Amino acid sequence: MSIWTVDGRMRGIRFTGSPDQLKVLAEYRKGESDLVQRGGKWFLIATCDLPDPEVYEPSDWIGVDRGIVNLATTSDGTNYQGRRLSRYRRWQARKRAELQAKGTRSARRRLAGRACKEQRHATQVNHRISKEIVSVAQRTGRGIAVEELGGIRERVRLRRDQRGTLSSWPFHQLGQHLAYKARRAGVPFLEVDAAYTSQRCPRCGHTERANRPDRDHFRCRRCGLAGPADHVAGVNVRNRARSAWVFVTTLVPHQPEQAGLQGDATRDRPVVGGSRERDKV
Repeated sequence: MSIWTVDGRMRGIRFTGSPDQLKVLAEYRKGESDLVQRGGKWFLIATCDLPDPEVYEPSDWIGVDRGIVNLATTSDGTNYQGRRLSRYRRWQARKRAELQAKGTRSARRRLAGRACKEQRHATQVNHRISKEIVSVAQRTGRGIAVEELGGIRERVRLRRDQRGTLSSWPFHQLGQHLAYKARRAGVPFLEVDAAYTSQRCPRCGHTERANRPDRDHFRCRRCGLAGPADHVAGVNVRNRARSAWVFVTTLVPHQPEQAGLQGDATRDRPVVGGSRERDKV
């Protein structure tokens, strides 16, 4: 790498990165690169032109429910727990409060450093989770579906002690990581309507708030189906993706909006409101 400086061009500057990053840089680098300083460290920002692989026809879908206790729960029943991240963030919050109480210049500088460190930690966790989910989807020939969480901070009712956690929780970032990793792997990716995914029974379709007596459990008051609430939500997300994919891949003449469908659906980003599927958890 070489860069321009006030003293002329410097050549042969070494840099490092993950094996995947170095491979992409060697094969697809295009145009100029920038060297920037963030948090006392130098980063190379390079433009790479990667061809998008063709998206395959999925054999089925993996529904992903995002949350706070479980960062992600799939329709297969896999949980990616957030307890360790929650403990880490609470510990960081206590340290920030101590530094804020000091109010010195050194404390303010350390506060900024802690904020960056916490953000990097959460990003690393989201990278790991999204990589595992995309890998499973690619290996099994399935697509990935997540809830469309626009306005979640306004919709969800929480206790006062939970509001700070929700306002800073990286829901959107996990969805972004899943989307771009899926695109790079040729894995189909959909966002579906999140309405009532935690209250709807995936077997009989009965939807009622009482189906979820508490945060962790689901029990249908009509057919008796019971299971972990996050798993049930993941199954509902999967079922809606099945309906959405059929809808957006079927060529039909323009007609008024059908019952059960909401919003402007496209192949890249359909949003659906219901499901015709009746599957067991």
